[in-house]
Amino acid sequence: MTTTELLESAKEKMLGSAASLQRNLGQIRAGRANASLLDRIYVDYYGAPTPLKQIASITIPEARVLAISPFDKGSLKDIERALNESDLGITPANDGQNIRLVIPMLTEERRKELVKSMGKFVEEAKVSVRSARRDAIDGAKKLQKNSEISEDDLKTFEKDIQKITDDAIKELEGISKEKEKELLTV
Repeated sequence: MTTTELLESAKEKMLGSAASLQRNLGQIRAGRANASLLDRIYVDYYGAPTPLKQIASITIPEARVLAISPFDKGSLKDIERALNESDLGITPANDGQNIRLVIPMLTEERRKELVKSMGKFVEEAKVSVRSARRDAIDGAKKLQKNSEISEDDLKTFEKDIQKITDDAIKELEGISKEKEKELLTV
């Protein structure tokens, strides 16, 4: 493996960390309807746990309402049961055809709690980025030890990987600030 391949591999892992952070933060309820809130919901559909979005259409008719329209009307009760058993904390309203989830407004205190809990996801992403940097540097040191690259090349590589790491951390912080702003906006 060359230093260029090590850099590309590290970059890919760091981009994956940013994508993972966005997915995790997307599941935090911000007082507005967001279909990604239901990504973790699995419905017992004919005996098999099935993702909700595979058996129903999810729309956002109003700013704070999610409408779930099952493709098979017979699965309506199963969907309602899965939503009640989930950790969403929102009671579904079943009208016989569709299920509506009304997202409650967040209190100031709850908004601050969510911002704090968001920090856990951000820190996990940063750890992942630093781990990718460490792996890349270890790979480069092995190359230098095997005399495949010079010590100067190793120093240059370390500077390059640090720049990529700094950029990735900056991107993670940008994603975090954006979500924090969304959470604190009333």
